[in-house]
Amino acid sequence: MPITNKKTGKRDYVAERLSEKPARKVARNNRNKARRKMGLANGDPREVDHKKEISKGGSNSKSNLKVVTRKANANKEVARKKREAKK
Repeated sequence: MPITNKKTGKRDYVAERLSEKPARKVARNNRNKARRKMGLANGDPREVDHKKEISKGGSNSKSNLKVVTRKANANKEVARKKREAKK
């Protein structure tokens, strides 16, 4: 949920980052590391996909990363959630 600055009425991104849960910070950090490693600039609409999930022994090594569209990454996430629901 966005946090707004009471004086300006605008979204306060710094306050949001400081209030994040530790697991969320780790996930954001891993995502940003992967984006830097693949050379994606700020504002680039593409995303970095892990060929093998980090939780299953994957890593942020360049050989485990690929650049994909947002739609392709979302479809992979939906398929992963369906697999986990069956277990």
